Amino acid sequence: MLVWSSKMSVPFWLVLMPMYLWMAIFFTRPHKEERFLFPIYPLICLAAALSLGVFQELLTAIVIKFRYFRFGNWIAAPGILFTAVHAFLGVTRSVALYKGYHAPLGVYGELYYHARAESERHPMNSYNVCVGKEWYRFPSHFFLPNKRWRLQFLRSEFRGQLPQPYSSQWNATFIIPANMNDMNREETSRYVSEEQCDYIVDLDSPTETQREPRYSEMKAKWKLLFSHPFLDASRSNPFFRSFYIPFYSDVETEFLRYNVLQRVTPRKPAPAKQK
Repeated sequence: MLVWSSKMSVPFWLVLMPMYLWMAIFFTRPHKEERFLFPIYPLICLAAALSLGVFQELLTAIVIKFRYFRFGNWIAAPGILFTAVHAFLGVTRSVALYKGYHAPLGVYGELYYHARAESERHPMNSYNVCVGKEWYRFPSHFFLPNKRWRLQFLRSEFRGQLPQPYSSQWNATFIIPANMNDMNREETSRYVSEEQCDYIVDLDSPTETQREPRYSEMKAKWKLLFSHPFLDASRSNPFFRSFYIPFYSDVETEFLRYNVLQRVTPRKPAPAKQK
């Protein structure tokens, strides 16, 4: 089978070869993430379309060879059914992902407007928004309104290397930053103490360790500011957490709370540096 153009034709296997090579490389790696597939999503869609086309051509050949002409009008039915089922699963999967995992964007969106209001009331103060085990779900610094609001890291059970801000120098993307390593070893210079935090963003999990306490239970120090439900995959039905089926998924899934906590007794924020 060929892909035709006005000047040349290319075999399908050659068009799809990059997809198979990509899968062969990344599927054999010990660390796998869905984002590794982003570059080949168009090729996956092309492969699915070609497979469906080949299947329909096979049905046509069977109808002609064995003279099942009374089924000729139904040749397109498998393609229509496949598309309908795929669309249904895609929609239910998208709804399930939103309902289960939209909490980080939800709480950081609310925190943004809260931070803007705080900055207007206290324009000279700076604030620390701290994350511990939820460091990797911080979506973007666009959710912090200005440079007086800084993301800081608390110690957690993660013992690898955490990110750090770029240097403020003009060549920040060129120079080699300090306190970095290429072995993903823990850099203790990233951490701040709980006493330095004005806000903590945390998933309220029933299990806790010395490094990952339940901050929401420390009511003398922290008060709840915003909260959104977050799917607890370990206690939810695998099918109904993966695909949202109205009424059934609400019963078969369990949720934790994704919280933004504010210090009860505000610390004295350090004045923002003047330039």
